[in-house]
Amino acid sequence: MTLARTGATGQGGLDPQVLAFTSSLVPDLQLVREDLLGSLAHVVMLSKQGLIPRADAQALHRALVELWKTRPTLPAEEDVHMAVESHLGTLVGEAARRLHTARSRNDQVALDLKLHVREQCRLAVVNLTALAQSLAERAARERSTVLPAYTHRQRAQPVSLAYWFLSWTFGFLRDAEAFAFALGQANVSPLGVGAVSGTSLANDREVTRSLLGFARATDNGLDTVADRDFALDYLHAASKCLVRVGRLGAEVVDYASAEFGVVKLGDAIACGSSMMPQKKNPDVFELLRGNSARQLGDLMGLFALMKGLPAGYFRDLQEDRGPILATSARLAGCLPILQLALKQITFDAERCRALVSDGSTQATDLAEALVAQGLPFRDAYARVGALVAQSRTLGVPLAQLTLEQAQAVVPQADAAWLRKLDPSAAAKAKLSAGSTGEAALDTQLSTVTTRIQMLNAAAGQVPSLDALFSRLSEATP
Repeated sequence: MTLARTGATGQGGLDPQVLAFTSSLVPDLQLVREDLLGSLAHVVMLSKQGLIPRADAQALHRALVELWKTRPTLPAEEDVHMAVESHLGTLVGEAARRLHTARSRNDQVALDLKLHVREQCRLAVVNLTALAQSLAERAARERSTVLPAYTHRQRAQPVSLAYWFLSWTFGFLRDAEAFAFALGQANVSPLGVGAVSGTSLANDREVTRSLLGFARATDNGLDTVADRDFALDYLHAASKCLVRVGRLGAEVVDYASAEFGVVKLGDAIACGSSMMPQKKNPDVFELLRGNSARQLGDLMGLFALMKGLPAGYFRDLQEDRGPILATSARLAGCLPILQLALKQITFDAERCRALVSDGSTQATDLAEALVAQGLPFRDAYARVGALVAQSRTLGVPLAQLTLEQAQAVVPQADAAWLRKLDPSAAAKAKLSAGSTGEAALDTQLSTVTTRIQMLNAAAGQVPSLDALFSRLSEATP
């Protein structure tokens, strides 16, 4: 049962070069599971509505279930939709010719893509909450280690390592929330709008919507077949996420260098040099950083594809597969490997502390202590600035100035004031919400737990492709 253009329309065959140029079968085969699920739901609906004989519907249902389980090689048709239909013809004969009743490839491809994007968003939420959980657990274990936070890549103020881990945790939680939004945008069924204007046959879109676990059905067929906003939302969430992955990778690359000396790479993730035997390279983190470049290209590619397209379906939209499928593969590779790699890095607590031991990063704490005594901040800032200048003139680190040297510039100085230069004490002393202070860290860890629970609950409301198959394989046409 050869279809492509010939069998489906009764017209002459396409030139082989034209067929090869127009075919989307190769990328489409990555969507075969989604296509089979859509056909299973469609067949059940057609039978319930009396649009095809029940015996044919049951034969088609059995054959589609078998295709899901066996995944045979499909014939070389224009796309996966025609390939499945053609193969069904070899299994159930003329009944396969009824499968396309009240359906177009336009709403069929939209359905496959929405099922795919919904599944990938669900998986991204699951992976990101697992990553956030792992980072939060690491943070809880690293509260006593202090290191500098940086602004302008200059040492700024001491923070706990827990605070550093949590800074990335909250970013990844925002990424998970962006994927949850994209999931909601994809969780709307396009099936049943036909080519562009609907069908005169009495199909029931509510049946297929319910069977496929969508929250609702789309409102307008002309909009539906041309809509790829859900895919843009997905690629935008992925782009933000992978840029963040790359930024974290860049920081680990810096920290693992001899110039920083803060991070040690575990042997299981460190790569070597083909020429220099002493090298222990952070290749994994560099490649994670590199992946964001290709992701941004895919996002811009899909935006450019959609630019200028009128309402309705155009074959240009066939080019949406590349960016969507590449994004899915990239997320599936990057998120698990990042979680694995982060477990294989350790921070040198002694080296971390050494970076904040000269006292310069605690200058603000000295100024704020003077403010607490009643001095205006700008006056306190100026006096501590003068003290910093004196320490540089003397060639003595701020933390090693004697009380007499300090009092020569800041008369209010006493031993308790100078103890503010202890980096651990400075990190713990922060009182503001969202800070590196002890109480603030407790709140942040609690907030992470709450947000993870909410995100996992949202993702859990959407059935996986495997769960859909279990449901649809038991559905009676």
